[in-house]
Amino acid sequence: MNYLELFRAISPYMFDILLLLGMLVLPLLAQLGVSMTFSKYSKVHSSRGLTADQVARRILDLNGIHDVRVEHVSGKLTDHYDHGAGVIRLSDSVYGKTSVAAIGIAAHECGHACQYAEIYKPIMIKNKMVPVTSLCSHLWFYVFLAGCFFTFLPFLRYLGILMFCAVVLFQIITLPTEFNASHRAMKTLQNDSILETYELKPAGKVLKAAAMTYVAGLASSFMQLFRLLLRTRR
Repeated sequence: MNYLELFRAISPYMFDILLLLGMLVLPLLAQLGVSMTFSKYSKVHSSRGLTADQVARRILDLNGIHDVRVEHVSGKLTDHYDHGAGVIRLSDSVYGKTSVAAIGIAAHECGHACQYAEIYKPIMIKNKMVPVTSLCSHLWFYVFLAGCFFTFLPFLRYLGILMFCAVVLFQIITLPTEFNASHRAMKTLQNDSILETYELKPAGKVLKAAAMTYVAGLASSFMQLFRLLLRTRR
């Protein structure tokens, strides 16, 4: 076997390893980026002295959303909007804090509440997909693995890939909802004079770093999909 034949024999496996590394490294880098950016701008405090939870309540009220509560939840950057419970939960690093980073995160979560209030189409589609996507995300690997083990049932491999495609589609639909929530947040912080002009840029950097975690997650999922397709071809 010459070197060219050896390269052709090894290259699919090398490509598989590169995809695996990308899957592991990209999300870690994105998470590190948001953590470092948030920590940096957590030291920059709003000149108006408003806390993130006060800002959240103010944004909700300005948009006529009075049935959504603002609560504290433990953890760092575990902030989220729970539509079913009608509550915005702000983490230890955000709730009660006056930093532009915390205020930006709180405004972002309010953006999601506003999306539901306005029946923003992508968020409604995403919400309807949650039950199916949740099932697929838990079962796709076992279905695919069963197809690899029971070679006389090859359709299980394709079913597993199809289930994983549903997870990827969910992530694709999630992206515009996250970018739109950040856009709403920045627009509100500026138009309602919650932050000064010079405070908007650092708040925006925090939201952009947070958005990159979703981009990295989607890229990682595409790499996983390629790996599954490669394994199926073999």
